[in-house]
Amino acid sequence: MMKMELSRAGAATGALVTFLLMVSAADLAAREYHVGPGQALSKISDVPWAELQYGDHVFIHWRPQPYREKWVINRSGITVLGVRGTDGKRPVIDGRDAITAAGLEYGNGDRGVINIGSSADAVPRNIVIKGLEVRSAHPDYRFDGTRRYRRLAASIFVELAHDLVIRDCVLHDSGNGLFVAANEGRTRKILVEKNHIHSNGIVGRYYEHNAYSAALGITYQFNRFGPLRPGATGNNLKDRSAGLVVRYNWIEGGNRLLDLVEAEDSMVLVNHPSYRETHVYGNILIERDGGNPQAVHYGGDNEGKEDIYRGGTLYFYNNTFYSTRGDRTTLIRLSTNREKADVRNNILHLTAPGASFALLDKSGRMTLRNNWIKSGWVSSHETLFSGSVTDEGGLLEGDDPGFVDAEGLDFRLASGSLAIGAAADLPEGVLPGHAVTMEYQPHQRGRVRAQGERPDMGAYGYGGERSDDTGGGANGGGGDGTAGSDGAAGGDGGGPGGSPGGSALPSGEAEGNGAFGPLLLLLLVVGVPTLAQRYRDPPYVRRNGRGATS
Repeated sequence: MMKMELSRAGAATGALVTFLLMVSAADLAAREYHVGPGQALSKISDVPWAELQYGDHVFIHWRPQPYREKWVINRSGITVLGVRGTDGKRPVIDGRDAITAAGLEYGNGDRGVINIGSSADAVPRNIVIKGLEVRSAHPDYRFDGTRRYRRLAASIFVELAHDLVIRDCVLHDSGNGLFVAANEGRTRKILVEKNHIHSNGIVGRYYEHNAYSAALGITYQFNRFGPLRPGATGNNLKDRSAGLVVRYNWIEGGNRLLDLVEAEDSMVLVNHPSYRETHVYGNILIERDGGNPQAVHYGGDNEGKEDIYRGGTLYFYNNTFYSTRGDRTTLIRLSTNREKADVRNNILHLTAPGASFALLDKSGRMTLRNNWIKSGWVSSHETLFSGSVTDEGGLLEGDDPGFVDAEGLDFRLASGSLAIGAAADLPEGVLPGHAVTMEYQPHQRGRVRAQGERPDMGAYGYGGERSDDTGGGANGGGGDGTAGSDGAAGGDGGGPGGSPGGSALPSGEAEGNGAFGPLLLLLLVVGVPTLAQRYRDPPYVRRNGRGATS
């Protein structure tokens, strides 16, 4: 037994030494490319995109005029960082009249300003895009002289990627702000956080959206989703993923706020266990006049394909929903009676009379637990209603939930609000990975949620000391780009790491052994500083001493 343990320790030690040597070699070989006024490179096309190596960083510095250039990222381990100007403005990448970087020949160039994984020989992995304003991939605009963008074009178009972070960007004036393609389930582990996505779509069409995604594991957190382009009838966030998490966002406007439907192009996603569970929590959801009266849709949208509808459970909790519609509002459309919604700990308020508010459309099974809902609500507005709404207790009703300033869109709880301490415990199925420990801070930031003796309803906790989350991995969030199990935003690493909600090591893998522990500690102290420096701190702060943090 002793020999076996020593053998295992030796093998583990050898593997770690090999890994650290590889990291050290990569760190020595990694290069920085600076683009902009007074920098070594004047144009984005001067970056050797087709030859970048793992660990390389590209810094695009702000300048008064936009960069009218477009490119593809097909290499792994690449970080692209916008360096803000002295007034805090992000560098602008404009697709209108843009020129494709020389030496890049890739398919689907008409689908995006920044493409990821188009015509890639292998799956591009561990990529970060941060701090850019990317705009104008729209069929009204040309690039490369006479070429036009397709209607589905996006500011950032992800055709294929594994472990991708899109952070602190502004995506607007495109067909889709963000487009993520499933690529037969090969696109995986996507983290979209702290972005402002707004004013996208095509006038008179409902096929293009602020964000349209399909992936195996995707998390949206701390984003601000604004209204679409005036006259565009698409949704704010439309998704066909497995393992979708939508948490701690501000989502306002659109035909629907959330349209969560079937993975029509990938049976890999449909057959994955995470396809049957979707988590939507801690969000500010603002429904405006115009568009579909259904705020959220869960199930499917292709008739005749009901067998691949999501057919599982939408966990919808600790959201603050606010409707200013003058007509009827429906909270959730569940496509069939196979779809279920566990709705708890939410504040559901509207400016219209309560009788104009319905929880469901025509079908589906909803379970209520400890929600505040405006008095007068109904289960459905439909005469032929085949679904069910089951109240398991803890329901609060009234005309005013007790916000600090609803008209001013300050949805924090005021002293005396009935929602304080009135929330129920979360179901075991969402814990611990999806506990509510953070909250959205206007705008595009997160902070640790205040916790009292009992949890509060809605997206904001009442009382207690609050601290800002600056992306350094507070309360379990990783500094290496991971999203922690409690929702803390990660640092500027190469990708989201584990599952979108954060995941522990499999049983038995978290423990080392006595022979390995001291050597591991020594190697971590001696061998990893360069790795920690690169992935825990924004490189333009630690390594270059300039730029602005987020």
